[in-house]
Amino acid sequence: MKTELREGAVVMVAVAVTGALLGVLWWWLAPHVPLVGEETDGSWVVYLKDSEGEQAIGVDGTFTLLALAFGLVSALAVFAWRRRGGVPLVVGLGLGGLLGALLAWRVGVWLGPTDDVLAQARAVGKGVTFPAPLKLSAKGALLAWPLAALLVHLGLTSLFGPRDPEPPCTLPPAPPA
Repeated sequence: MKTELREGAVVMVAVAVTGALLGVLWWWLAPHVPLVGEETDGSWVVYLKDSEGEQAIGVDGTFTLLALAFGLVSALAVFAWRRRGGVPLVVGLGLGGLLGALLAWRVGVWLGPTDDVLAQARAVGKGVTFPAPLKLSAKGALLAWPLAALLVHLGLTSLFGPRDPEPPCTLPPAPPA
């Protein structure tokens, strides 16, 4: 049991640390939401350049698709490493995926444009387009990685995992004639 707990902890930390890579990829691949600033009566107003643009939903979709891919890859790697599975290993995979998604979210936001959009609007000037801060509106996307990892690992274990030996089949005694 001690070995299984250690393996589960190793899986959790290894999967969680790869969340930094997900965060960098999200920051790099996510569409930029264009904002425009205007100065009216001495105060700045910031608004979307294209009010019907779909970039904001694309940011969430990019995170979700990347998280699903990371879940698939992490489940494949864990299954290839320890084919026999075990409860601590699966718990480590699920918690690592959740922690990795949280880390990815924070890394992406940290790498993205500043949260102070008014200061950024003043810096670029009136009417100049600038990117909005990277933000994850659909917080349920944080569950994409752990759920994908757990489902893929379950599928791999059920299809290719070790089997318990079948008990010998014994026929009941024949009824008396």
